[in-house]
Amino acid sequence: MYSTDWTITETELDPNRTAHQETVFTLGNGYLGTRGTFEEGYPGGQNGTWINGVYDKIPIAFTELANCPDWLAIAISIGGEYFSLDRGEILHYRRELDMRHGILRRQIRWRTPQGKTLDLHFERFTSLAQAHVGAIRVFLTPLDFEDTIEIQAGINGYPDNHGVKHWKLLDQGLAHLEKQNYIDSVALPLLPSKFDAVWLHLTTIHSNIELGMATQLVVKQGNGEKRPVVAMSIPGYPTLTTSVEARRGETVTASKYVTLYTTREAANPDRAALNKLANLDDYETLRQGQVAQWEKLWQDCDIIIEGDPKAQLAIRYNLFQLLQASPRHDDRVSIPAKALSGFAYRGHIFWDTEIFILPFLSYSQPDIARNVLTYRYYTLPGARRKAAESGYEGAMFAWESADTGDEVTPRWVPDAEGKELVRIWCGDIELHITSDIAYAVWQYWKATGDEQWMLRYGAELMLDTAKFWGTRVEWNRDRACYEIRDTIGPDEYHDHVDNNAFTNYLVQWHLETALSLWERLQTAHPEIASELGTRLDLSEARLAKWADIAARIWVPFDPETKLIEQADRFFQLESIDLADYEPRQQSMQALLGIEGASRRQVLKQADVLMLLYLLGDRFDRETLEKNWDYYNPRTDHTYGSSLSPAIHAILACHLARPEEAYEHLMRAALVDLEDVRGNAGEGIHAASTGATWQAVVFGFGGLRFGEYGPGVYPHLPPGWTRLMFKVRYGEDWYRFNITPKGVNSELLTLNPMMSQHLPRVMPTIRGVLFDLDGVLTDTAEYHYQAWKCLADEAGIAFDRAANESMRGLSRSDSLVKLLGDRQVSEAQMQEMMDRKNQYYVESIAHISPEDLLPGTAEFLEELRNAGIKIAIASASQNARSVVERLGIASQVDAIADGYSVVRSKPAPDLFLHAAEQLGIDPSQLVVFEDADSGIQAAIAADMWAVALGPPERFQQSHLNLPSLSGVSWADLRGQLTRVERSHPTPHRPRNLNPPTLPSVTV
Repeated sequence: MYSTDWTITETELDPNRTAHQETVFTLGNGYLGTRGTFEEGYPGGQNGTWINGVYDKIPIAFTELANCPDWLAIAISIGGEYFSLDRGEILHYRRELDMRHGILRRQIRWRTPQGKTLDLHFERFTSLAQAHVGAIRVFLTPLDFEDTIEIQAGINGYPDNHGVKHWKLLDQGLAHLEKQNYIDSVALPLLPSKFDAVWLHLTTIHSNIELGMATQLVVKQGNGEKRPVVAMSIPGYPTLTTSVEARRGETVTASKYVTLYTTREAANPDRAALNKLANLDDYETLRQGQVAQWEKLWQDCDIIIEGDPKAQLAIRYNLFQLLQASPRHDDRVSIPAKALSGFAYRGHIFWDTEIFILPFLSYSQPDIARNVLTYRYYTLPGARRKAAESGYEGAMFAWESADTGDEVTPRWVPDAEGKELVRIWCGDIELHITSDIAYAVWQYWKATGDEQWMLRYGAELMLDTAKFWGTRVEWNRDRACYEIRDTIGPDEYHDHVDNNAFTNYLVQWHLETALSLWERLQTAHPEIASELGTRLDLSEARLAKWADIAARIWVPFDPETKLIEQADRFFQLESIDLADYEPRQQSMQALLGIEGASRRQVLKQADVLMLLYLLGDRFDRETLEKNWDYYNPRTDHTYGSSLSPAIHAILACHLARPEEAYEHLMRAALVDLEDVRGNAGEGIHAASTGATWQAVVFGFGGLRFGEYGPGVYPHLPPGWTRLMFKVRYGEDWYRFNITPKGVNSELLTLNPMMSQHLPRVMPTIRGVLFDLDGVLTDTAEYHYQAWKCLADEAGIAFDRAANESMRGLSRSDSLVKLLGDRQVSEAQMQEMMDRKNQYYVESIAHISPEDLLPGTAEFLEELRNAGIKIAIASASQNARSVVERLGIASQVDAIADGYSVVRSKPAPDLFLHAAEQLGIDPSQLVVFEDADSGIQAAIAADMWAVALGPPERFQQSHLNLPSLSGVSWADLRGQLTRVERSHPTPHRPRNLNPPTLPSVTV
């Protein structure tokens, strides 16, 4: 197999990899998905077409997506010999998936057993423009013979799910098509050739969902002559057939059109399918619609990676599979764990969708994200039934969900050898999915600002699931806290654990957020709050208990070691070195056994680290680093869960370890393309497709969101020369173009009233300059005391008001101001400055990192992680000493101090000298200053000027903030986007702290 940026190409047919390749070459459009089987069939092929939402009852696993009739079937006979790649001779073979346009092609030169050679070119697609349509076109060219070629195209009405039948034939027949309608539809076994279409009408055996499928065959010889077609209503296999007297070198073209509907969309699906078929455009027009739709989709969703063709291809493949599995026209379905590509997991919905897939949709296709979350709203009755059956109140979402939301996780499954049944506990006690869904609701709201959806659907989801937790927790009298006992966290190697950290922290977040939402609803929408409060029984006592639980739930965090224990007694389990088990081709659980893995500190996937990803704003970098060092080597990366590698990639980026992150990324991105786990034949790893997007965008791209929009803090891996992606945030699109040299960002608004601003370039900022005194640390008091001592000795009146007037001035200028009209010699001035400096140096001898102003350490670390250069630009001649005592010397790239230039602020010299040291153009620097003279110097240097302190202190600035406390780099860049650089504004202080809750006004 080889590829380009947009194509997956197979040049040799390997019978041992048939199932894997069928998954790789899956096509879909959100309504249906079809595995990449051959139209003519192949021994061992697993034909599969699934329509999202069409479930039927089965033993053990309750329900599954029913494999639908095979619409691909085309049989080709050459002089009585049927074409099949398992016989005859393959002279040339090439199969190609065009991801840019959603088209699958196959080119074959084949010699029949009797020695006749012909070229066959297959092409097919499932229409993204018209969800109920599939189309196939075949070109056949005889190379060395003339003979009769017969073409049969039909619908195989006998599909199964690995032996399980789901369909019962209701009716079938033949039809003659005319534009705008179909006529003469009948159900007879054989009729004359005036009929050019056949149809099939079936129903699922248990769920009674009806399916109508219709197909038409159009065959033309090389001169364009249309061949007559014979329609046959073979029971369960309606077929169209024609024959052509083929001539050497002349191409025969066969086009097959298929339409399909169910009673989920149409009362009479057979008639709907025939009507749709009668009104279809020709193949080329349908194909043009397909190409246009995918081109439009990629404009918003594509990720460009330069310097790494393998990563580029893998990322696009993951996005392609995710996009074609996403429901566009139905809000009562979601995205199954295997998408619509395989039999595994039976089409059930897991937390995979909300946590791993939904972020991509929320930031690129919000309409689809809304559909996916609305599915959860419609399954609330099933979640409520599950809670009630378990003895709890509220809504308890199923670990595996299908059409109703009732739990469909099998309780017993055969072991790997099929000898014994194994108890599956996930459906009973893997509870975190309830908060996972609430988390996804909240993140969707933050990303889109979709307040109407939140009021109509999201609020009820958030509150009713919180109600469940209010009854599920238990009070531990000895610990004086609430607990969640007997559960399973993300790491499924360990079940029946108490106080899984991931679950407990998410429950704490869930209840806090639900209370915040409730408070806002009461204020902004009292009528909605009243209706929900009555219907969900949200009494004051219940709400008070939520607050109590959130405040006193057990969260296993050791403030000394910074370690979070995955669950009670996890640290007491046996610790093992996974390297001792290499090389291996199995999961650690398969090697150790279920009980053996549960007794050891080995993880199926990220658990505590997953927590640190989702709720990262609650933990500092040291906590992340300590827990990474502990849990990462204990995780079964290669054969554990496919959900985990991308999350590890993101966290490795957060820790500035891009090489390690890249290894995790590719393990996730290639899971299907290269079958790295040996199970891709079962279907696409849908969660990994979405997690891969997160790894690239949130990890290597470093995307973050603040009150004023997104910003990036990239950590590109070696070899990547460019990363480009777009995200939609609220009503705006942002495009980020990242190279090792810097970031170029554009704001692309959707608001038609703002069209004159398209595109809007976000500021390219590569460095930050900080004044020292009053910005990073408060040495102003030390300066005041030193000047006061000098003034007292000289008999000069001096107070704090006089000291304030000296803010930002050099030592010599400050002394001139202090002396006023008093005349002294230059020697006396130097002696007085030296004396003042001595007083100051003595007073700052005990400065330590504790003297950093609030928010400073966090902001400096954020800048370093974002790749932003940092310089100190202070008029103080003691700047270097202060920087060292503050413990930030390792974070500073340059220092410009009182020894660096002759002219002091408001002259721009000091800042320009710092820019020269950093090697950065002044226009790409931001200055933080607490003195008006410094702000004027920054503006004179053509730099961004951010004033810190009371507004009345400054004449003008680009931004004015109270201090660095609560400031984030993403917020700052977002706010600078909205500032006219060439016209500094009067001071207007703004709070950059991210809001705890978006507005819910409609």
